[in-house]
Amino acid sequence: MAPKITKAVIPAAGLGTRFLPATKAMPKEMLPVVDKPAIQYVVEEAVAAGLTDVLMITGRNKSALENHFDRIGELEATLERKGDTERLEKVNYSTDLADVHYVRQGDPKGLGHAVLRARMHVGNEPFAVLLGDDLIDERDVLLSRMIEVSGEKNASVIALLEVDPSQAYLYGVATVEPTDESDVVRITGLVEKPPTGTAESNLIIIGRYVLQPQIFDVLDHTEPGAGGEIQLTDALQEVAENDIAGGVYGVVFRGRRYDTGDRLDYIKAIVQLAVDREDLGEALRPWLRDFVSTME
Repeated sequence: MAPKITKAVIPAAGLGTRFLPATKAMPKEMLPVVDKPAIQYVVEEAVAAGLTDVLMITGRNKSALENHFDRIGELEATLERKGDTERLEKVNYSTDLADVHYVRQGDPKGLGHAVLRARMHVGNEPFAVLLGDDLIDERDVLLSRMIEVSGEKNASVIALLEVDPSQAYLYGVATVEPTDESDVVRITGLVEKPPTGTAESNLIIIGRYVLQPQIFDVLDHTEPGAGGEIQLTDALQEVAENDIAGGVYGVVFRGRRYDTGDRLDYIKAIVQLAVDREDLGEALRPWLRDFVSTME
């Protein structure tokens, strides 16, 4: 029987340069998406899939992340005195959401290096990696399905998404072969940001992984790749190519994903989530239609 997965690793050491000057003094993971920081959506997703032990890989100027998931006694006392139970519950919710730990990445050597920094905490167990730039709608199943497939195959699993082939060069791309399940494929090759027009498929890797612990041994000797960084994709390519620890499978996601990786997509994500909110959507949707109708 495959061991139960309980640990999630969330790399959060990036500088967020695409959002400067907003991220000059605030981590990009703390940028609000409607009324919650982006990082909280990611932790909530992990918890919903049964992962309550969360390790964040952080860097300099990331203390706001720790503060957000810690108690702030003065704020709680102020809300309690005012009788503002609704906001107090929201504040306490993020505090009690998960058992959150932190480790510094140190040198910014890429995603593969960030994952390798989790080795001491994870130990010899399978674990999940969630990247903060991809928010998955809570109404759609992804991570729990990946955990299920990982248990069935006793292998690593990555999340895949179909995109227009002309956009594939912007991402890590997977070459696959089908299985007997419509949403599951076996990975035969992976490449990080292939040159324009050379991608062998339009299935890109999105920021969700369920990994076997043998990935740490592979990352230990993975040389820097695209961008001069240690790429997790390159390590997974070696796992797939040599069928290490069961190889690599992919779950093809066909649900709602919100990309917060650049300014335009971040704005789109806020609008997409807000229009579906019970407390905001009813007023926002007609305003949005009127606003759009006035545009050329």
